[in-house]
Amino acid sequence: MAYPQLKTYPNSEKTLKIVIWVVSVVVLLLVGAMRQYKLPVPEGWDVGFLPAVNAILNALTAVALLFSLYFIKQKKVVAHRNANAVALGLSVMFLLCYVVYHFTTPEVVFGDINHDRLLSATETAAVAGIRPVYLLILFSHIILAGVLLPFILLTTLRALVGKYDLHRKMARIVWPLWLYVAVTGPVVYLMLRVYYP
Repeated sequence: MAYPQLKTYPNSEKTLKIVIWVVSVVVLLLVGAMRQYKLPVPEGWDVGFLPAVNAILNALTAVALLFSLYFIKQKKVVAHRNANAVALGLSVMFLLCYVVYHFTTPEVVFGDINHDRLLSATETAAVAGIRPVYLLILFSHIILAGVLLPFILLTTLRALVGKYDLHRKMARIVWPLWLYVAVTGPVVYLMLRVYYP
């Protein structure tokens, strides 16, 4: 099926695929590095607001994705494309804020009331019932976010080069997973926010 109202770039497919894989590898390396290395924050700077910003960006991404689905169901392909562009833009902003925060700030531990990044027996007992639920949501969110990035970009690429059947097939799998990641981001933040210093 063709959509003449959408401009396509079939001659750029190979270049865009290379860009997608390079970006995906760089992001994966950055996420791995931010767990190992911490950079000093300039005097007077406070990045403690970024987790809340990240939660908002994730929530807005979820809203954009829901609009994307609504528009394509209405066969409003330009609005669908625009909603996806907004979702991608918000995801890029999230990624930048996420990397900045985690390169500059130690991890917050769920249940760590005294902020020493260790769970005492008392702290562990206090969250024993909910911690497994939190960890399940957190790990599924992180793993899917990491795995999905190239597939989100490849799904977008299929539309950009005019391969709409392939785009549609990929989107049926990628879209709900992306929505899950976007929704669970704020859930993780809301569960963890009482433990931020």
